[in-house]
Amino acid sequence: MDLGLKGKVALVTGAGRGVGREIALVLAREGAHVGVNYFHSRIGADDVVAECRKMGVKAQAYGADVSDYKAAKELVDRAIADFGGLDILVNNAGFSKMQLFAESGPEDWRQQIGVCLYGVIHCTHAVLPHFTARKAGRIVTIVGDSGRVGEARLAVTAAARAGEIAFTKSMARELARFNITANAVALGLVETEHMDPAWLAAKKEKILQLYPLRRLGLPKDVAPLVALLASDGASWITGQTISVSGGYTTVG
Repeated sequence: MDLGLKGKVALVTGAGRGVGREIALVLAREGAHVGVNYFHSRIGADDVVAECRKMGVKAQAYGADVSDYKAAKELVDRAIADFGGLDILVNNAGFSKMQLFAESGPEDWRQQIGVCLYGVIHCTHAVLPHFTARKAGRIVTIVGDSGRVGEARLAVTAAARAGEIAFTKSMARELARFNITANAVALGLVETEHMDPAWLAAKKEKILQLYPLRRLGLPKDVAPLVALLASDGASWITGQTISVSGGYTTVG
């Protein structure tokens, strides 16, 4: 498909593996230049950059912890300097820890809220001067549907994700006058390489009963919608939370 993204510049956080990796590759396939942010996955990020460059676009890896505002701002500033501008921000970086809330502690809460919620706030705040000056921009934030319906053993992550959704809606209202859109893509369970294979094998059949389509998601199920929301084809879509969840949630 041709979404008109050729020559656009995108920054994707948490793009060294999993869903972020696939988003970066699909954007590159559509002709966008891509900044690939990572925290731990340096080798994966370098591989994504190499794949993007094979498609004839510019790509660069950036190590940064988006839960730290200074690091997030430096990340955005470096990407703008390297590419000469920025059109699309994909807030994909996340961190979750499955545990009963009663068995968790402040450090667990800090990590999950820091990456999921503050990471989105930090990166969005950092891009706004550039986006508002240009009177154009696309912000797409990847969340989990736990933020809409809750999830046992993911209480803090769900709370952070709910905050991301509310923040996205608020940004959509504040930024519409600058021709900037902000949307969220809410995921069900997506199979990626960082999932515990033993846990998945033990739980998969039971989990699948919760999904009308009777399969878990794959990164390739998510990336096309992100690319659409990043394009001019979605110029009249803002403030929305769209589920990619195999029917796990049917929230209106």
